[in-house]
Amino acid sequence: MNFDDLFGHIGQHTVDGLSKGAIYALIALGYTLVYGVLRLINFAHSEVFMVGTFAVLGLWTAFGVENNPPIGQAILFLVLGLIVAAVASGGTALALERIAYRPLRRKNAPPLIFLITAIGLSLVLVEIFGLVLPKLLGEAVPSMFGRARIILGMPTIIEQKTLFTVLGTSITNIQLIVFVAAVAMMALLDWFINRTRYGRGVRAVAQNPETAALMGVNQERVIMLIFVLGGIMAGAAALLWSMRFGFTQSSIGFVLGLKAFTAAVLGGIGNLRGALLGGLFLGIVEVYGATLFASNWEDVIAFVVLVVVLMFRPTGILGESLGRARA
Repeated sequence: MNFDDLFGHIGQHTVDGLSKGAIYALIALGYTLVYGVLRLINFAHSEVFMVGTFAVLGLWTAFGVENNPPIGQAILFLVLGLIVAAVASGGTALALERIAYRPLRRKNAPPLIFLITAIGLSLVLVEIFGLVLPKLLGEAVPSMFGRARIILGMPTIIEQKTLFTVLGTSITNIQLIVFVAAVAMMALLDWFINRTRYGRGVRAVAQNPETAALMGVNQERVIMLIFVLGGIMAGAAALLWSMRFGFTQSSIGFVLGLKAFTAAVLGGIGNLRGALLGGLFLGIVEVYGATLFASNWEDVIAFVVLVVVLMFRPTGILGESLGRARA
């Protein structure tokens, strides 16, 4: 165990964890929104994030983006990437809801059927992207089903540089952008849910669907809205991931989706602010654990956290439902 490295650079590890955890938190919002209204876990949400990363890659490839473009072009490509990823991920989430989940709801299918459907949709998307995109250049790696996966690199839009150092802790431009952008997106979503007419409709359906229907709230529109909003958040996370880590592959959403789900459960699934808290906490714990033990223990640590939370506090840190959020 490397206690000297952990405690000697704890500020640096905390900053690294916050930057990573912010991405987990954005993805976690999709799980939280759907569960808060439907009391269902959409495990296909991880592939909604994956689609967003491929949308960013496709955009940058189409424009022939090269490493370290001028700052004006970099900002333009980031803004366009956000728009394209949000549309692609939001559209994918909406399509999944309309094509698969809506018919099941109309048949009053039990929760287990929704779970199996979500896992099936997730695998279908992984395999479609794994089969359609191998023609693109990349490095083949083993897949969970034996076929080659392609790791696709992305151009470096913004070169990582240290902005300032505080008490021996260096904060880079990429870390700051990722953290600030993620928190801003989550704050915008929180405002939308708590301060707008559409958000009040979401909270009404989450709290009491029957009463909301009697008051004229269109439940189908609310359900469509939460899937789209969750997809947009996943698209934003996809852009930030692409900017920070610079690669994607068809199975990228599998582990990241489980970590985001862990973050949602940790913070209190169904609670928007809990998703933020859970994501940031998980990111920090991962970095601390990887430093203390070894980097290949990172994923194990995340899932140990999930098991512990489910055993001792299944409602999470902030176990308040979406329907009981602040008015």
